Amino acid sequence: MPRIALVDDDRNILTSVSMTLEAEGFEVETFNDGQSALDAFTRRMPDMAVLDIKMPRMDGMDLLQRLRLKTMMPIIFLTSKDDEIDEVLGLRMGADDYVKKPFSQRLLVERIRSLLRRQVAIATDEVAVTEETKVMERGHLRMDPLRHAVAWKGRDVSLTVTEFLLLQALAQRPGFVKSRDQLMDVAYDEQVYVDDRTIDSHIKRLRKKMRTADDEFTAIETLYGIGYRYNEE
Repeated sequence: MPRIALVDDDRNILTSVSMTLEAEGFEVETFNDGQSALDAFTRRMPDMAVLDIKMPRMDGMDLLQRLRLKTMMPIIFLTSKDDEIDEVLGLRMGADDYVKKPFSQRLLVERIRSLLRRQVAIATDEVAVTEETKVMERGHLRMDPLRHAVAWKGRDVSLTVTEFLLLQALAQRPGFVKSRDQLMDVAYDEQVYVDDRTIDSHIKRLRKKMRTADDEFTAIETLYGIGYRYNEE
């Protein structure tokens, strides 16, 4: 039974999310500030952590930085609507994904499951034998799904799990169009409902991140009213 640590100063979030995760079969520990979480982690490290960014005594960024000196366990940030700078910094510092408040608890559960599956694959050195797990190279793009690594023209790019899955789905078949519905199925599974605007927002942020490696990145093309496609460069 995977152990999940929830670290947030909002007791309502701690209560509701822990109940949801326990109903899904996870063991859950809750903490209302970063320092108490860090103290507990030195005695017993969880399998993954979900951290709020803004907290008393020790914020999520500081806690992440200290944890990355000891462990590569998966870490998800909970961020407010206006925390885009913190999201980027957090990913560069080693966070694996982020979920914006207010959030769907089902979405958080799916992100947790996805990261735990990836962690198991890395720990067991799973052989990359499928289209979804083998290292993929498309022109200047290189993706290693088992290690969640992305590079463009040799420069590393930090993507969330959702952004990684969307880019992988598009790049697997260059030139072929993926509808928004198809991309929703790839990124969220059937249990989670999201609307078209959510996919558009992810693609926008994905392009922005790829342009940090190359400001002339144009490999993801929009076909208005249809969907998106990847053009190999």
